[in-house]
Amino acid sequence: MTSTAPTPTSHRDGYAPFPDAAAETFRAAGYWTGRPLGDLLRETARHHPQRPALLDGDTVRTYAVLDSDADRMAHGLLALGIEPGDRVVVQLPNVPEFATVLFGLLRAGIIPVLALPAHRRAEIEHLAELSGAVAYLIADRLGDFDYRELAATVELSVSTLRHVLVLGDPGTFTDLNSIPRAGNSLPAIDPSDIALMLVSGGTTGLPKLIARTHDDYVYNATASAKVCELTESDVYLATLPAAHNFPLSCPGILGTIGVGGAIAFLTDPSPESAFAVIERHRVTVTAVVPPLAQLWCAATEWEDADLESLRLLQVGGARLAEVNARDVEPALGAKLQQVFGMAEGLLNYTRLDDPADIVCTSQGRPLSPADEVRVVDADGNDVEPGAEGELLTKGPYTILGYYRAPEHNARAFTPDGYYRSGDLVRRLPSGHLIVSGRLKDVINRGGENISCDELEEHLLAHPAVRHAAAVGLPDAALGEKVCVILVVADTTPTLAEIKTFLIDRGLATYKLPDLLRFAETLPITAVGKIDKKALRAEF
Repeated sequence: MTSTAPTPTSHRDGYAPFPDAAAETFRAAGYWTGRPLGDLLRETARHHPQRPALLDGDTVRTYAVLDSDADRMAHGLLALGIEPGDRVVVQLPNVPEFATVLFGLLRAGIIPVLALPAHRRAEIEHLAELSGAVAYLIADRLGDFDYRELAATVELSVSTLRHVLVLGDPGTFTDLNSIPRAGNSLPAIDPSDIALMLVSGGTTGLPKLIARTHDDYVYNATASAKVCELTESDVYLATLPAAHNFPLSCPGILGTIGVGGAIAFLTDPSPESAFAVIERHRVTVTAVVPPLAQLWCAATEWEDADLESLRLLQVGGARLAEVNARDVEPALGAKLQQVFGMAEGLLNYTRLDDPADIVCTSQGRPLSPADEVRVVDADGNDVEPGAEGELLTKGPYTILGYYRAPEHNARAFTPDGYYRSGDLVRRLPSGHLIVSGRLKDVINRGGENISCDELEEHLLAHPAVRHAAAVGLPDAALGEKVCVILVVADTTPTLAEIKTFLIDRGLATYKLPDLLRFAETLPITAVGKIDKKALRAEF
């Protein structure tokens, strides 16, 4: 399942820019400061070169070292013939080299397409084709998965790919560590241009690409750092995959670099591993999803670790139940901050001085004074204050359209530029939002959005499957489990067989079903669609 759209001739083909009038307004108000994203590192390294930037076991890389390594990476990438404006799919785990690669690409004017470590062939081929990527940058392996084998398949199917760069044992590809080199000058960066591409949660079919500019993403990171009261004394732990908007820029890695703090990385978020890193590096801030927050809170009963340094635990990706929210501070000793946001833009945070009831029951209020938020009914009319409706938004860091997705954009954005989030919310008089559900057919499993459409399309390719439906069922640990209901022909596949089939089709493992059920027929609504509500009630 890959994109069949033609390769773009320019990186801005299919990009929806901010209107000139809106851009001028954001600049005049000081939201956009005209700084390239790569300058967040440059400025901190200039003023505090010997301050610790990256922490990895006993190894400490200072800002001067990271700054130099990023420049050498940029020159090396350009020397390969990768040009400013080219796209590179980056699929790295949470390791210090992620920062070096990211800033190297940014300074070269090369656009990183930030894929998640869990993505597999279906997603990577699609993202590479959609972006017209010329290179694929990977780790050699993570756990028992070999990314070089994936790269060999992707290289054969994506005609634009010219390079595969590998962190670790390169096999038949190019060693990433062999390319850094010295150079005299780097290209000038237009702050209004695309800085990087994030991947959507995939709520409708295959994931969309979200093009973020230097201007809007610098604001995203720096304004978030202010809300979190981040300082040079903070140590941020990248617990969630660094390619996610949340740990990358909310305030995450970029916000921490902007204030001169230090960053530690974690590939195993289990309490045993995470608590050891928090204790060793005196971590002060990290971000997790609700199931992980619940697990960490429970683990304090059996894990003997010093978590005294942890001052702020951000929780987002899905709604945190009030009962679990109230457990955070007593269990971990850290202040809870609920975060409700989207890679498309709008971020909502509870503030550090909000009353406990607000922090434990709401998902925060908008980051920026310039964020425009509407809550509307099915006809697009604003609902009464406090009533439930769909969240629409626009502002200085919210996109105006997905990359090269005109048909989807016609549905996902209003004619006057509001993004239709698909989230059902209620707005309190204070401006805080309470998230009550989703309009879109999506399952939120442990903070990862899984498109029912995409999963069903894969299932229908199985020779025994006649009809398929995927629904989310409540689960105390994950929020929702993935339940698949199949109408089959002669043979009845097992759950293990279905999982193997989906893996062979290149589906990411986090999208695999947890439960498998069978039915003679699937219930249908009055307009002829599968009745998911009836299925959830039955199963």
